[in-house]
Amino acid sequence: MQWTDRIRQVKILLVVMAVIIAVASLLVSHLLVSDLLDEERAKMQVWADAMHTINEAGPDDDMSLAFSVIKSNSTIPVVVLGCNGEVNDYSNIEIDGKDTLSFLADFGQRMQHAGNSIRIDIGDSSDYELVCYDESVMLKRLSAWPYIQLGIVLIFVVVAIFALLSSKRAEQNKVWVGLSKETAHQLGTPISSLMAWTEMLKETYPDDEMIPEMSQDVKRLERIAERFSKIGSLPEPVESSMNEVLEHVISYMDRRTSNKVHILRHFPEHEVIVKMNASLFEWVIENLCKNAVDAMEGAGTITLTLMDESEQVVIEVQDTGKGIRKKDIKSVFTPGFTTKKRGWGLGLSLARRIVEEYHKGRIFVKQSELGKGTTFRIEMKK
Repeated sequence: MQWTDRIRQVKILLVVMAVIIAVASLLVSHLLVSDLLDEERAKMQVWADAMHTINEAGPDDDMSLAFSVIKSNSTIPVVVLGCNGEVNDYSNIEIDGKDTLSFLADFGQRMQHAGNSIRIDIGDSSDYELVCYDESVMLKRLSAWPYIQLGIVLIFVVVAIFALLSSKRAEQNKVWVGLSKETAHQLGTPISSLMAWTEMLKETYPDDEMIPEMSQDVKRLERIAERFSKIGSLPEPVESSMNEVLEHVISYMDRRTSNKVHILRHFPEHEVIVKMNASLFEWVIENLCKNAVDAMEGAGTITLTLMDESEQVVIEVQDTGKGIRKKDIKSVFTPGFTTKKRGWGLGLSLARRIVEEYHKGRIFVKQSELGKGTTFRIEMKK
């Protein structure tokens, strides 16, 4: 749980940092854009004054400075409109084969409505010109840059969170594999000894009815050790009868539960063949049945349903136990989650790993109601 809390804290920190960076970037860029916009407006005022000077100049006046100011504008799009809306001049605008006059007139009117225009009075009459201008390409790019930067930061946060989750998953997998292999190794020696002792007891007491039962339990331990040894490897699935797998589980549970627990089966009449590792899949069903017994507190009904559909095989395990709270349904497969006073909270996590990673299937809580029971559903492709 500490690792989960740490991952959650890191994710929150990354999101907070992303928000701070985005807000700071937007504020700084807004200030820069405002300063550059004021600077361009001042430049256009000088450009308009130069145009006014040229319009008011006499034949002997030196206009070299005014013409120099006019030519110095190489970035800001400008259209000069007459008082009747006609186009008198333009600069830094790409026409691209359009109707030149109508395009320029429309451009000038849009800039005038946007407030980007400067009036130049001509002489003492009511005649005038409007210098209509737009933001430069560089200013537009700078205005868009904060949003591009925000997108980059969001992508970085998503990738970082995905990397953290992948790291967490890889770390969990290493723990699972190491724990499983070590458990299988530790079980090997006492199981071998028990097998030898059982054989000796058979020879010494050939008529004892309890010794075959002991032998069955030793074989059961051997099968459990085999299952643990397969965790972390990729056992090759083979075609097996799902009916037989479920019957084995029912037989095992019948011998190890009280008479107050009733196990019902709803199977099709024909054999349902699925590619799987039968030993590991039995483990999944056993875990679900044992959890059902615990949820029913040793008294109730477990119903195993097998459905052979067109594209998949479905197994449902239904109990009449105490049910799962809605807020806990999404957490039941999380390692370490348990509602029992005793338990590691690993059974359902292992079950999901076996179903989803080894058999490419799907396991989930189909339905649960407090006081009435829970139904787990497993879907496996044919």
